[in-house]
Amino acid sequence: MRGRGRASAGARVRTREEPDSSHMKTLVIAEKPSVAQDIVRALTPVAGKFDKHDEHFENERYVVTSAVGHLVEIQAPEQYDVKRGKWSFAHLPVIPPHFELKPVDKTKTRLNAVVRQARRKDVGALINACDAGREGELIFRLIEQYAGGGKPLGKPVQRLWLQSMTPQAIRDGFDNLRTDAQMQGLHDAARSRSEADWLVGINGTRAMTAFNSRDGGFFLTTVGRVQTPTLAVVVEREEQIRRHVARDYWEIHATFLAEAGEYAGKWFDPAWKKDAGDADKRADRVWDAHTAQAIADAVRGKACSVTEESKPSTQASPLLFDLTSLQREANGKFGFSAKTTLALAQSLYERHKALTYPRTDSRWLPEDYLAVARKTFEMLATSGQRHLAPHAKKALDDGYVKPSKRIFDNSKVSDHFAIIPTLEAPGALSEAEQKLYDLVVRRFMAVFYPSAEYQVTTRITTASHEGQSYNFQSNGKVLVRPGWLAIYGKEADAEMEKKEGEQSKSLVPVKPGEMVRNEHVEPKALQTRPPARYSEATLLGAMEGAGKWIEDDELREAMQEKGLGTPATRAAIIEGLIGEKYMLREGRELIPTAKAFQLMTLLRGLQVEELSKPALTGDWEYKLAQMEKGQLSREAFMREIAAMTERIVLKAKEYDRDTVPGDYATLQTPCPNCGGVVQENYRRYACTGASGAGEGCGFSFTKTPAGRTFAVEEAEAF
Repeated sequence: MRGRGRASAGARVRTREEPDSSHMKTLVIAEKPSVAQDIVRALTPVAGKFDKHDEHFENERYVVTSAVGHLVEIQAPEQYDVKRGKWSFAHLPVIPPHFELKPVDKTKTRLNAVVRQARRKDVGALINACDAGREGELIFRLIEQYAGGGKPLGKPVQRLWLQSMTPQAIRDGFDNLRTDAQMQGLHDAARSRSEADWLVGINGTRAMTAFNSRDGGFFLTTVGRVQTPTLAVVVEREEQIRRHVARDYWEIHATFLAEAGEYAGKWFDPAWKKDAGDADKRADRVWDAHTAQAIADAVRGKACSVTEESKPSTQASPLLFDLTSLQREANGKFGFSAKTTLALAQSLYERHKALTYPRTDSRWLPEDYLAVARKTFEMLATSGQRHLAPHAKKALDDGYVKPSKRIFDNSKVSDHFAIIPTLEAPGALSEAEQKLYDLVVRRFMAVFYPSAEYQVTTRITTASHEGQSYNFQSNGKVLVRPGWLAIYGKEADAEMEKKEGEQSKSLVPVKPGEMVRNEHVEPKALQTRPPARYSEATLLGAMEGAGKWIEDDELREAMQEKGLGTPATRAAIIEGLIGEKYMLREGRELIPTAKAFQLMTLLRGLQVEELSKPALTGDWEYKLAQMEKGQLSREAFMREIAAMTERIVLKAKEYDRDTVPGDYATLQTPCPNCGGVVQENYRRYACTGASGAGEGCGFSFTKTPAGRTFAVEEAEAF
């Protein structure tokens, strides 16, 4: 009877078939097993002891079980969808009037276990305890629909909305459950996002694949709402690099001798103004050798006057980590890929219970978290982590742990809060886990510590020659009080040196009114450099701030919140692009392949801008946010998506010219047949005759032998 015998004395013993309404139970479905355990621990003091079963926990009032992420996915009903092999335009677009559900293969047994509990006769109501956000809403709703055989189960639903996993916060959440009606907007937005991604991804991929396979063969060309604009960002950067022409410029470096010793300075033009049309121009650059030499000759050996101003400056610690900033930092410091960092953080959260929930986009904590923060410092001060403990002890002794809007701010906490250490000291960690844990702990402590204080000196040394003044600037920066930098020790000094270069040193003093002498001066010839390729750290930053490239202010605002993808999906999107051979990882650089350029050429040529510009995602996020607030109907949004899907397919279907307009290469190697000029077009490299504009002799070869696209250099060799 599963512990039902503990009913109060005198209660009639019931058979399984006839549930007694006073003993109806409520089923709580969490998103993952660890949360189900946390809920059981929190409820035990107020709702009584739970019995543990294979797939769930149960007491007099509650049955608690959990999903493991998505257990159900959407699919088009059989009659509306052709299976692969028939990916021709005749079968496109696929826009089903409704979607059916299918179990995610890997987690079928889990789904059956949850559904079994949901269908129990003595379960009268459900509580959605999945993560507080759009995806958590979707995970629960799809399970509920699947359990009802495609229809809602018909049992009332309430929503547990948690920001934090402390037992008290969970109990408060149960006292303040949200109603089904309150969640309707979020439910609509979650479903719409998932169906719209399906429509655009499936139809876009099949249409572009059909277009690329017209001449026979099967050239899988995947596109997606997030992966394609992300790829566009990388391709555009590579195009800038290829277009870059290095220009020569000169800087004039000098050393000056004062009574106290010598110091370095660099010439600059105080009257210089920024030139919007030319980003390479700077106050300290001269664009011809003659001028540079003349400046050096004019000041050589001269006595110079000195003015300087010195002012204190402070530097606060960076904010707490969200997932994207943690991935960027770990990529920069240790070379971890975004995927690796997420896996480590997930393991520290689930297995070791040492970090809070990692898939977050907030860098703040809830305002009621001060006491938890203090306890966390107490744990760190007494834990075995000897390299961290002294800093935690100092923070407690000196009263650093206090309220601050830089740390605690409810308005900045969305579904989740920043990643911080939990109250559990971790046991044995792998080397990589320990590195990541240290990164989070140090940042957590640093944010409570006072700012670092510097004395910053700017010195201008002026030489005169034939009535003209020549100015040289020297900068000095001296750390007066380390503040939070003490937590990082030697490493912080090294970072400063790297970032500030010359400027991180102190300058030898010069007395008021003292004249100094120019010891040495020489022009230094340099060249402008192209923008750097993206690393995973900088690409994550670009995805997070994708809104910056959007002209429309309201759209940019919606993207401010979201960027391309969500923190939880960005790593998978980068890995996906690498897996699809759209990008290569070389060292820390991400390099788009010939296949990526071909896709961008195709989308631009067919004028399917919707897939190659981040604005699409911005527009969707903006409308989904409106839907969450109940200002836009789900039907209206889905009609727009269907229309856009039809437009994408139509553009590819109706495109009838042989080649797609684009920025194509002309090979240096002549045609092996007739010696004519060989030019690239969308599908092939073809001979265009001696003039480079004619019919040619008919020699040509495909750009994608065996499904892999040639790069221009390879075509030359071929």
